[in-house]
Amino acid sequence: MEPKKDYYEVLEVPRDADAKTIKRAFLKKARTLHPDVNKAPDAEERFKEVNEAYAVLSDDQKRANYDRYGDPNGPMGFGSDYVDVSDIFGGSGFGFGDIFDSFFGGGSRGAGGAAARTRGRDMGIRLTITLEEAAAGCKKTVAYTRLAPCEDCGGTGAAEGGHMHTCERCHGTGRVVEVQRTIFGQMQTQTTCPACHGQGQVIDHPCETCEGQGRAPSREKVEVQVPAGVHSGQTITVDGKGEAGVRGDASGNLVVSVEVAESERFERRGDDLYCTVQVDSLQAILGTSVTIDGIMEGERVTVEVPAGCQFGQQVVVERKGMPRMGMIARGNLVAVVQVVTPRDLTKKQLLDVAAIVAERSLDDTGAADEKGARADKNAGRRADRAAEPEGFSAAAENAAEHFAKERWHAPKNPFRSRK
Repeated sequence: MEPKKDYYEVLEVPRDADAKTIKRAFLKKARTLHPDVNKAPDAEERFKEVNEAYAVLSDDQKRANYDRYGDPNGPMGFGSDYVDVSDIFGGSGFGFGDIFDSFFGGGSRGAGGAAARTRGRDMGIRLTITLEEAAAGCKKTVAYTRLAPCEDCGGTGAAEGGHMHTCERCHGTGRVVEVQRTIFGQMQTQTTCPACHGQGQVIDHPCETCEGQGRAPSREKVEVQVPAGVHSGQTITVDGKGEAGVRGDASGNLVVSVEVAESERFERRGDDLYCTVQVDSLQAILGTSVTIDGIMEGERVTVEVPAGCQFGQQVVVERKGMPRMGMIARGNLVAVVQVVTPRDLTKKQLLDVAAIVAERSLDDTGAADEKGARADKNAGRRADRAAEPEGFSAAAENAAEHFAKERWHAPKNPFRSRK
């Protein structure tokens, strides 16, 4: 396997080169190696190699690790608050492919006679955090690539001594009209001006770094404040950190889509958290308290398992779940009890349990015998009733029921006149 080339050699810069020198060298090489410009078989691979070299040397942390350890990530990697979004548009390499497509295209060409777009586009990235970070809230430093205002010209697009003039071809309209003669007569078409690309103005001495756009590909860092209680799919907007506009026009926004990774300890349902707690069967009989680590750092939560608890029973601990975003309140923690059979009982403990089981068995046997005796007695009564004349048994039972009472009086005659 061929060893990876030295990043400084790839960009042809000295090891003590400053950030501006590294960026200029990168842009110069990237222009000549971009697949849209260079049709050589190895142009795409070399373009990716240049992108990778710039992505490392333009990042202070990565460059320091590379110089010291030969690895951009260093011996221990970065802290948990640092995230490198290397492939922002989903392309290959470090995400410079689509960045350069926009860079070579300048402002987007207007369709037909429409004016070209000069405002920067919004950019979107995905940021993955842990459930614990979502609960407490966190601040992440995100490294990404965008078209940023050109540092050499200050975003104007003009080199030192350069000036902007009205385009002579379209006279500032950004559109040109062409007339063609056909067999049906003259046909008139309106297109974007090729001289100013729809801008209506041209620069006599454009900046060499950005080719007069006022923006150039750049590695950027931005701090993203993630609020406590955030849910997967929610977005955070960082104003003005998207694609820079052409020649000082407004920049787009950076839209950060948050993804909360699954936790090994908890399952999130809304703002409630579900977890499992294990108790042995003896503890489940008597009831017990189980203390577990909560979702917050250093938090301890006590789960009161009631006596007679069954497997799968849920015990709710109020206000120990996820924070509700933008509020002080929290969801609940729901502990699902798992009853396990203890395997470490001593011989004496096993004998004690055996004695309890034997006593319960005797109680069950006695109850069964009593139930059997009652059944035999009832069966005898039914046999006696069967031998009696029809109607006699019911009358006898009714009489017995009435006369069995301490005092029995004949029912009043409803037709007897009242005095």
